[in-house]
Amino acid sequence: MDLKTATALRRLRLVSAPEAISFLLLLVCSVLKRTTEFNAVPVMGAVHGALFVLYVFFWADAWNRAKWSLQTAAVYFVLSVLPAGGFFAERKLRREAEDAVIASRARNEGVVNA
Repeated sequence: MDLKTATALRRLRLVSAPEAISFLLLLVCSVLKRTTEFNAVPVMGAVHGALFVLYVFFWADAWNRAKWSLQTAAVYFVLSVLPAGGFFAERKLRREAEDAVIASRARNEGVVNA
């Protein structure tokens, strides 16, 4: 894995958890808006919208650079629209990055010929 691919995956991983948190907070704010006089939906909606747009941009970049299959790209996109899916995406991306580092070290040491 080259540096640009690793950077694209890292950016996607770093934005996935905040995007999931903002989605959950937006849901809480929506409930509070209906049950109390507290209305933070416009603010949280804007924050979540910005993070979601970043996630989609970073997802598209990671898909292009990592040469994911359509199925893998679809999984990461579906995780972005589920309320807690960003946490699972972050975990999967972290594992993928760690596996890539291990494979790279093994290739550099001549352990495997991959």
